[in-house]
Amino acid sequence: ILVFALAGCGGDEGGTTVAGNSASTLLAPPTPQPAAPAVAVLPAPVPNTPFIDNTKIPTAVAGFSNARIETATDTPKQNTDGTGQFRFTCDFSHMNYDDPIVYPGKQGAAHLHTFFGNTAVNFASTKESIERTGNSTCAGGIANRTGYWVPAVIDTKDGTPLKPHQIMVYYKTDAIPNGDVKPYPAGLRMIAGDMKSSGPQDRTDWGCSAPDGSELVKGSKSIPANCPVGYTIIATIEFPMCWDGVNLDSPDHKSHMSFTVWDNTARKVICPSSHPIQLPGLTEKVQYKVTEEGSTARWRLSSDNYSKDLPGGYSTHADWFNGWDPVVQATWVKNCLQANRDCHGYLLGDGTTLF
Repeated sequence: ILVFALAGCGGDEGGTTVAGNSASTLLAPPTPQPAAPAVAVLPAPVPNTPFIDNTKIPTAVAGFSNARIETATDTPKQNTDGTGQFRFTCDFSHMNYDDPIVYPGKQGAAHLHTFFGNTAVNFASTKESIERTGNSTCAGGIANRTGYWVPAVIDTKDGTPLKPHQIMVYYKTDAIPNGDVKPYPAGLRMIAGDMKSSGPQDRTDWGCSAPDGSELVKGSKSIPANCPVGYTIIATIEFPMCWDGVNLDSPDHKSHMSFTVWDNTARKVICPSSHPIQLPGLTEKVQYKVTEEGSTARWRLSSDNYSKDLPGGYSTHADWFNGWDPVVQATWVKNCLQANRDCHGYLLGDGTTLF
């Protein structure tokens, strides 16, 4: 796992947008939004899932109520391999037992989730509410109201849900170099990974990284049991990048999307004919700081509904609900992905940057 040293998304709620010819000039004026509501409904315990002490759920954060875009002091790097990259970080937002993709309108129906990005995501969230309401804990503030959520990590010593350090989000075209990548359609939602898995999965893994970025453990299919204090546990989840061009969701929340396939005739990777539209490839890396020696051997996901004799983390999965400002999204797709440029961390490719 390659860990980039990016600046965090934290800071006060101030900041200004840039006047002039940039993505930020077309954003609506910022409107303060409340943080996510407190947990009100708790689901019945599920056998084999870890005990959770709900009194120890981390406090929700307010996030940023404005679009945070400023003049860049760095410039993207032109790639020679036909690929494009854009990446940034989001801080922790809140936790609750909701999932507006799997259980829309049903409060407390899910396992405990950890949310990043849009601070108002809950059971009642819709395309319209995610696009128009909520603050954001991501770089760029409400320029990116997307909802990113994963199952909570639980320390089974006492049922404590662990507050993550941050999530690193990568949008890229590596799977199909020089592909005709399109922006995500408004309202698109998708899930990667399998919450019912009780064994190793493809396209999800865990690692343990040192403070200098070197990897002590790489590519583990379960939570590394001996990650030292001061190191970082990283869960990596890869999403499919090929869309059927019609459906914003599907009954299993996956069938409208597809991973790439190998075309033996063309001798290259392509999107299948059933899902011909190439969207940005999305990879999420969720980071947890290790603060107690030996503690990671006790960690399990809130969705780990299988024998406690097996290691935690097999049920790794992630949900994504599009909430990008369309002008800002079109900017980084055009200037980073379609232009085959590496926009490092936060650069929009038009002389501005998220912060």
